[in-house]
Amino acid sequence: MSMKIISWNVNGIRACVKKALPSFLEKEKPDIFCAQEVKSFKEQCEELWPGFSGLENDWNPAQRKGYSGVASFFKKSPKSIKEGIGDKKFDVEGRVQVMDLGDFYLINTYFPNGAASEDRHWFKMSFLDTAYEWLQDLDRKKPLILTGDINIAHREIDIHDPVRLDGTSGFKPEEREWMSKLLDAGFVDAYRHLYPEKKERYSWWSYRAGARQRNKGWRIDYFIVSDRLKDQIQEVKMLAQVSGSDHCPVVLELN
Repeated sequence: MSMKIISWNVNGIRACVKKALPSFLEKEKPDIFCAQEVKSFKEQCEELWPGFSGLENDWNPAQRKGYSGVASFFKKSPKSIKEGIGDKKFDVEGRVQVMDLGDFYLINTYFPNGAASEDRHWFKMSFLDTAYEWLQDLDRKKPLILTGDINIAHREIDIHDPVRLDGTSGFKPEEREWMSKLLDAGFVDAYRHLYPEKKERYSWWSYRAGARQRNKGWRIDYFIVSDRLKDQIQEVKMLAQVSGSDHCPVVLELN
């Protein structure tokens, strides 16, 4: 049985709805759509998008209004959905949903951005340390697919100017080392599994200086799968032509 999952940091779901998110989903027809940085409560969005095109849905907004938050939409409801990773200092920011799909867990996540301050960088590093152990614990129960905005460009080919941007938040050595450690612990970057050396494929572009038009981007949105699921990866695509956010949708097709 095939499955199509789309992940997209929408950078404000209400704004993205106005920019044709419903028509995008109608065209692509994913089995599951995972949105990050929704910056909205369900009730606020439903005023603009009544019924959410008939999709089942679950929301984990941040307690703080207009900030962070994830939401997932599906044709068929998962067996169960849990929110958070079990640490209140992270979970109040609405960063994680865990969906039990029977054969595997699907995790919709929005990792912290450490760029705002030194404190936020160490908040992010603490989140990464917690997530590393938590993901391994989940993986021992059943395989998983982690998707969303990880806020890390892993390799030099995942960022448009690795020399100039070396040490920038999202491309700091300790962040990249964390990603390598995770992949060494029994997980696979689905895109790099299929396209190990493909360059100039990005998922986020700054709004400044025409970065998107010039493809000066970063690949920070991922599908990371348990190693024992890698043979089911059929395709991974970044839909760079789709506007509506500073990120583009990322598509995973499983067989």
